[in-house]
Amino acid sequence: MPPFDAAIFDLDGLLLDTERLAMAAGYEVLETLGLSASDGLFEGLIGKDSGTSLRIIADSFGADFPRDTFKTLWDQGFAAKLDHSIPLLPGAEEILEALGRLGLPRGLATSSQQDRAHHKLAQSGLARHFATVVSVDCVTRPKPAPDPYLLAAKRLGVHAKRCIAFEDSDTGAASARAAGMVVVQVPDMQKTDGRFAHHLAQDLMSGARMAGLI
Repeated sequence: MPPFDAAIFDLDGLLLDTERLAMAAGYEVLETLGLSASDGLFEGLIGKDSGTSLRIIADSFGADFPRDTFKTLWDQGFAAKLDHSIPLLPGAEEILEALGRLGLPRGLATSSQQDRAHHKLAQSGLARHFATVVSVDCVTRPKPAPDPYLLAAKRLGVHAKRCIAFEDSDTGAASARAAGMVVVQVPDMQKTDGRFAHHLAQDLMSGARMAGLI
């Protein structure tokens, strides 16, 4: 029997290689608007919800930043890239299949909005693996608050302290840690010292083995 009652996953940057697509779309919109991003601007948004990200971007450019125009164009550009292809990150399908064979319930806790999260899951073929999807729309307090992970555990009918969480970002790892879960962090684009993680791994399967999950 696995040492946990459920596994809860982040989505972007952990299972799906979408962070790079979002950044590319953002840079393209700024170029269209005749603006250029400061070093690390988009990298610093990893793990954050869209509302928080937009505030950070707008604040970095000041009061004259065309916030609404940028948001509209960024959403359109990102959506177009998602419709083209959504590549899986290494080990994503492998770990979900392995946990399915163990009969371990799997949930998703993502900072994506609900419609976009379900679209990504459908496009990537991963929707069938998850018993519940908690999006940023489902909670009052997004990551790094523990709410998304606590809600995912509640929906799965398990105690949060009996869950293992997989994250790529510090924001997400802090959320899962605050919820009382064992946290496996697999960094993608964001450098980290793993201060919120119980296990810092190079890939999903290695992290699962470190935690004794498989």
